[in-house]
Amino acid sequence: MNETLHLTLKVWRQKDGHSKGHFETYKADNIDSHASFLEMLDVVNDRLAIQGIEPIAFDHDCREGICGACGAVINGRAHGPMSRTTLCQLHMRNFNNNDTIVIEPFRAKALPVVKDLVVDRSGFDRILSKGGFVSVRTGGTPDANATPIAKTKADLAMDAAQCIGCAACVAACPNAAAMLFVSAKVSHLALLPQGEVEKKERVTNMVAQMDQEGFGNCSNEYLCEAACPKGISITNIARMNRQYLASSVIPA
Repeated sequence: MNETLHLTLKVWRQKDGHSKGHFETYKADNIDSHASFLEMLDVVNDRLAIQGIEPIAFDHDCREGICGACGAVINGRAHGPMSRTTLCQLHMRNFNNNDTIVIEPFRAKALPVVKDLVVDRSGFDRILSKGGFVSVRTGGTPDANATPIAKTKADLAMDAAQCIGCAACVAACPNAAAMLFVSAKVSHLALLPQGEVEKKERVTNMVAQMDQEGFGNCSNEYLCEAACPKGISITNIARMNRQYLASSVIPA
């Protein structure tokens, strides 16, 4: 059964990365409880535009929980109150009528605000450019299938490969660390034969770029795993740390 919600939104508004931001309060009346959070923002933006107020800027693309483009802190939690859910897949039925919802961007020095709820995630792209790929020839499908891979390793690699780079882990971490993201990208390649060849160079270069971007250090708070919409395990961080130590002791 559809329910109509009447909500109060406290939204972070910031003209650009050089301007000082502040919260603005808006009413969101007659919101369908089956609407997604982004659809609710669409409705609010349409009403703001009619009033001559600049719409709220927010990131989105696929709206299917795949691309990792969306993201905001909802009432203090990255992607909102539901576990393993991206912002675009968060539905308004998870809120109550007359709720006040505080919406702000991901907060991290390495994720500077571009405008309102939009942050610059290009630091992730630069980290990936340092090793988030394989440069060996993998051959065709029959060749790839001819390479035996233990199911335990294949499962671990696939679990790590689910990372969509949304940066919720960074936003949730009190140190704004990107260790969960980087370790997932390191793990899903290093666990497979195709990625074995470059695993020492990969982990060294990607960690170095992560530090250069200004992300914080991991202190095992576990909040990154809790905020991750894909449930990426922090065991990947331990795996990456072991590989990093090995690459530092044993020359590539």
